[in-house]
Amino acid sequence: MSAKFNELASVPPEFQKFFEEEQIQKLMAPHPNSMCMYVHADTGVMSGAMLFIKDDLKTNDTQVQVLAGILNICALVGSLTAGRVSDWAGRRRTISFAATIFFAGSVLMGLAPNFATLLVGRCVAGVGVGYALMIAPVYAAEIASAESRGALSSLPDICISLGILLGYVANFLLAKLPLVYGWRAMLGLGALPSAALAIGVFAMPESPRWLVMQGRTEEALVVLRRECGTEDEAQVRLAEIKAAAGLPADSAPGVPAPKSSGKGVWKELFLHPTPPVRRILVAALGVHFFNHLTGIEAVLLYSPRIFKAAGIASRNEVLAATVGVGVTKTVFILVAILLVDRIGRRRLYLASLAGIIASLACLGLGLTVIEHSTGASDHHGAARWAVALSIATVFTFVASFSVGVGPVTWTYSSEVFPLRLRAQGTSVGVAINRLINAIVSMTFVSLYKAITIGGAFFLFAGLSVVAAAFFYFLCPETQGRPLEEVEEVFSHGWCAARRGGVPPAVEMRGTTAADGKTKAQP
Repeated sequence: MSAKFNELASVPPEFQKFFEEEQIQKLMAPHPNSMCMYVHADTGVMSGAMLFIKDDLKTNDTQVQVLAGILNICALVGSLTAGRVSDWAGRRRTISFAATIFFAGSVLMGLAPNFATLLVGRCVAGVGVGYALMIAPVYAAEIASAESRGALSSLPDICISLGILLGYVANFLLAKLPLVYGWRAMLGLGALPSAALAIGVFAMPESPRWLVMQGRTEEALVVLRRECGTEDEAQVRLAEIKAAAGLPADSAPGVPAPKSSGKGVWKELFLHPTPPVRRILVAALGVHFFNHLTGIEAVLLYSPRIFKAAGIASRNEVLAATVGVGVTKTVFILVAILLVDRIGRRRLYLASLAGIIASLACLGLGLTVIEHSTGASDHHGAARWAVALSIATVFTFVASFSVGVGPVTWTYSSEVFPLRLRAQGTSVGVAINRLINAIVSMTFVSLYKAITIGGAFFLFAGLSVVAAAFFYFLCPETQGRPLEEVEEVFSHGWCAARRGGVPPAVEMRGTTAADGKTKAQP
């Protein structure tokens, strides 16, 4: 397979590396990330299902907003407990647990006879969402090599995009079913793949870093041999992981790492963090905080309303347009795979935000012009350009988000925490992500009724400007570094990000050639 890829001269080396990874990485890593696909198919499905739920169950706008956002409120419970559970039970068992919870929630939603049962099912599914969004990027980061970690850690967002697309497609196909069955079929379909993952996850390897934390170094070495390809490199990586976990290089098998059960981690994170950990915490939690303040959840969840406001009247045309949004999101996530390990996290994230800001400003302008148009003739005449602008900028906004902010958020936050803090630190990041998601999804309808739909997107544009300043000043580059060295990046002060990211002293990394000699590579 390697020879075939090397023949493709036009393919970037980083993309070749992504496909040339050992089977343990290129085939196993996507499986837990597929959990993100299943749970976010619910986002795509819910955007269309809400149209039918409103007709069938006679819900009002307040109930619609609660239904949209309650999943993310309940995801807080899952994300905040997932870190401790994954450190105690292991990454694989946590993935299986997340899939099982989501399975139960999907069944409840699919069989819901009334709004109350539907809400309970969505709450249960939300707990599974919290677990999945915490564990998937952590698992991917911990089994990937430094060279392909960006691509592999972006897989959660790729699977999220695929899930949303599948949800939109399901809406379009199932919309023709009788009202009483259509939305229930849409919401219940998530049970099938979740059940498969809950069982199939045990065919995957455990994270070597978690195994080291438990003192199971011999098992970790077996996984690392497959990951690294050579015995010498596997031994070097094992020594680095031991050092990061606080174990001496000559520690005997069966000796767990200090704090492996999670004791003292919260104190180290929030009460007595070292300066590097404090900067890591701000950076990792900050990217999650700003992720949904761009307005992405409002666009994905309420895209049918946005397209309707932009002048698309037919329900079938609205659902077809949402499928286009899903396709756009998925395509540009794949572009992100090509770029995240090639040009780095910072440039990709900041370029993405530039596109987001421009798109949101134009979307706000277009929707404002449409809203202030009076009369049918004016709407189809003078405001025609605004209709075209609004529809086009929905797609450019989704493309801009998907090529940078979306995948980089998950990649960056899962790789910056030191091993001893990674699970709990990531869980807090996911909790913040879900909280902001819930606030946006539960208030968007009320927000645009208060300040107009155009005003809502102007607000998101302003918040995205703040996000760009935050990332530029406080988030240094982490591209190409082993996880055990990332903490060093944050040891150079708050202004390190502006000085080019990776410090010159570690910009050149060593790689082991076939003859066993070490050679430098940029």
